[in-house]
Amino acid sequence: MAAMTASHMAVVFGLLGNVVSFCVYLAPLPTFYRIWSKKSTEGFQSIPYSVALFSAMLTLYYGFLKTNGFMIITINSVGCAIETVYLIIYLMYASGRIRIYTIKLVVLFNVGAYGLILLSTSFIIPHRSQRVTAVGWICAVFSVGVFAAPLSIMRIVIKTRSVEYMPFALSFSLTLCAVMWFFYGLLVKDFFIASPNILGFIFGIAQMILYLVYKNAKNDDLPEFKLQELSANGVVQEKTTEEATTIAIVSVIIDETETTPKK
Repeated sequence: MAAMTASHMAVVFGLLGNVVSFCVYLAPLPTFYRIWSKKSTEGFQSIPYSVALFSAMLTLYYGFLKTNGFMIITINSVGCAIETVYLIIYLMYASGRIRIYTIKLVVLFNVGAYGLILLSTSFIIPHRSQRVTAVGWICAVFSVGVFAAPLSIMRIVIKTRSVEYMPFALSFSLTLCAVMWFFYGLLVKDFFIASPNILGFIFGIAQMILYLVYKNAKNDDLPEFKLQELSANGVVQEKTTEEATTIAIVSVIIDETETTPKK
């Protein structure tokens, strides 16, 4: 009876995790509506969408290797489709040099890195159980890197005393997402799903606390300082909350000395 209860709860948390994750995947829609309407990528960057596609592809592979990975397969299949559409729209309206840069990113992450992981785990590790463990560790390490990346945007919030680039709704959604997938991983006894989401929950709570602390803060010199700070960190060219936050989330993965080509 207890096993049935745990199984049912796992389904509930898996479904809730799918719903919240789907909403997070849809968060960039305003950005891409703007790109489509203006027929230009303006100052928006393609790094977040390439990395998000890589993450979805990697976790999808892990889901297929597992015997009970249906919940993981469903949301990451949707994620792959959504991120692919985002990248296609971006490439349609990007200028020449930025289009080439984006193609290089896709080749690096979604062809090179993913292909290397796929081939190495398929041929070097013959046993399915060992392959699940190896890919699980890769997913867990990548997830930890993504969850640790908000330290960058949190540092900016503290220095600028502004939450403009850390919207509460996104922080809350990501925290809720971490909670759902933590309990799902715990209930299905999947260490590789549950463990990274502990860190995601901690950083999510920290972001929301920062938001409450600085949401009414005022600083007369803030605009100029903010622009200099964000430019130095390669965070934004256009001052939009979704783009700035997403760039910060992946900045721990991308070499911070790398600069995006200008038009």
